[in-house]
Amino acid sequence: MSAAQIPAQVLRRWHRLDGATVTPIESGLINRTYLLDTGKQRYILQRLHPVFESTVNRDIDAVTRHLQTKGLVTPKLIRCDDEALSCEAADGVWRLLDYIRGQTAHAISGKKMASEAGRMAAQYHTALSDFDYEYRYSRGHVHDTPAHLEKLRATLKSHSDHRLHAEVAPLAENVLQTTERFTDIDKLPLRHCHGDLKVSNVLFDNDWHAICLVDLDTVNRMAWPLEMGDALRSWCNPRTEDQLAARLDLGILEAVMSGYAGAAPEWLTDAEKNALVSGLARICLELSARFLTDALRECYFGWDAETYATCGEHNLARGRAMAALYIDVMQKKQAANRIVTSCLG
Repeated sequence: MSAAQIPAQVLRRWHRLDGATVTPIESGLINRTYLLDTGKQRYILQRLHPVFESTVNRDIDAVTRHLQTKGLVTPKLIRCDDEALSCEAADGVWRLLDYIRGQTAHAISGKKMASEAGRMAAQYHTALSDFDYEYRYSRGHVHDTPAHLEKLRATLKSHSDHRLHAEVAPLAENVLQTTERFTDIDKLPLRHCHGDLKVSNVLFDNDWHAICLVDLDTVNRMAWPLEMGDALRSWCNPRTEDQLAARLDLGILEAVMSGYAGAAPEWLTDAEKNALVSGLARICLELSARFLTDALRECYFGWDAETYATCGEHNLARGRAMAALYIDVMQKKQAANRIVTSCLG
């Protein structure tokens, strides 16, 4: 495959890419990503989705440089020949990263993999625990639960004539009322976080040992129970995010927390540890609210056109699944808290 699909002005910004073959990487939902191979070296070239501003590259550069000083493997930005961090073209912002050999997955396949994911997250968090940096770019409303709830309320009113409103409204009202019990998390410290610890953002080697975290566009500060709550939502639910039979797998949870504890996160406070399961519960409700909003607004980055009639139906299924996961988390909350305490102290 030739490089013809990439603007020539982009390729000219990095002479090291001369003569490279280009292979699209289709796994991502947001950025457009290509693997470039010069025969001597491989690189990752990305065109950022418009949702991200070019200043996010300054944050990624700062974070990855700090991670390197701590001895962690991490994707690194490769500056243009003129030392710019990215290249602005007519079709958007492009950037180049070094290639790290490995594999990803869309689900946790067992306790070993879960423990490795937990270890990798802890190493990342611990490495950044002394990072003195103010982020230049911030996505609005990332885990800003009140903002998502307000948007859901407004959408229920503005889309009252939507064909799915009668199905969305009862579930939405329950989500709106229930989420109010988890506001204490907002009083906790804001830690340096990855921002999107779904399992596909953990890179593994062929033996499923975790190598590093990837897709760092979401780096910023947030409450640790929300960062890890979102991770547990992804890692400990054996179902996909649109399957109603969602559940919290306590065995996987224990493996994750054992792996996390192995990296000795001594900076964690008791209040943060005690709020982890509540953070998971709140994330489930927040995602349910977001999906229910999208069900009425008919918007999302991607949806399954083979299974669902429209984007709205798929998002309604997602909203129901996250609400079901919340119920299961609350039913297992005491057992989950015991696991967290046993592992983290």
